[in-house]
Amino acid sequence: MNENSNSGEVAQGAIVFKQRLGVLLCVIYAFAYTGFVAISIYDVTLMDTVMPLGLNLAAFYGLGLIVFALFLAMIYSIACTTKEISVAKTLKKQENGGLK
Repeated sequence: MNENSNSGEVAQGAIVFKQRLGVLLCVIYAFAYTGFVAISIYDVTLMDTVMPLGLNLAAFYGLGLIVFALFLAMIYSIACTTKEISVAKTLKKQENGGLK
């Protein structure tokens, strides 16, 4: 019974890790998006500024947000996969009697 309880705690730890990481990355993205909205509200003429590639700031910032979201998704995926592999190894050790 103790072994099942311990394996449940290990799996729950992975779930909590993924939840916290997801919330953290969402908050980071929300700050980046808030910057876009703030510029749009307080100085809309700034959005007409020409940026690299001949894009105005609105298009450049918008595309940047998309790329940033993909980057954050990649970080989340890699971190969660790494955590799940770690949990699987820990559970396998428990099954083989390596941890007590």
